[in-house]
Amino acid sequence: MRTETQLVEAAQAGSTEAFADLVRSYRDRLLRFLLTRCATYADAEDALQDTLINAYRYINSYDARWRFSTWLYRIAINNAAKIRSPDVMELGELRDEESDPLLQCISDSDTENLWLSARRILNDDVFAAMWLRYAEDMSVNDISRALDRSASWTKVNLLRGRRALDAGMNGGRNESEAYG
Repeated sequence: MRTETQLVEAAQAGSTEAFADLVRSYRDRLLRFLLTRCATYADAEDALQDTLINAYRYINSYDARWRFSTWLYRIAINNAAKIRSPDVMELGELRDEESDPLLQCISDSDTENLWLSARRILNDDVFAAMWLRYAEDMSVNDISRALDRSASWTKVNLLRGRRALDAGMNGGRNESEAYG
């Protein structure tokens, strides 16, 4: 089995099979991430498709000094922002729940779902930083690059995000309003 670096190099050399292997390793994680940033499952799928198309189209622009996942999540964030409409997930409101079993399941377990609660409490950038850190296990530097922010911003907002979650989930003041 080839390493990620080998797959990227092969994809840059034109191997569609190598790119398909990369896609298989990131597709589900990217979709879960995009579900938190898009109004509907269909929008998340559209953003995922656009992300993968852009990644394939611009694979030669990838800089091996950075993690491939950082580059890929940066593309995903940009694509989600293009799709996002003004009424996207206001206070965790999920649309199309009746037609989408996944969203219905998420809605049904609302009180038990940390990420859905975090989505309601945190602003978009802080939520994205928290997701990349704790769901995707990315380093502060990789998160900074993916979000196009400084490492200091990332550290401060991870701390503020943790505090806002603690306050929001334990009945305290919602700090994201102060730091949003």
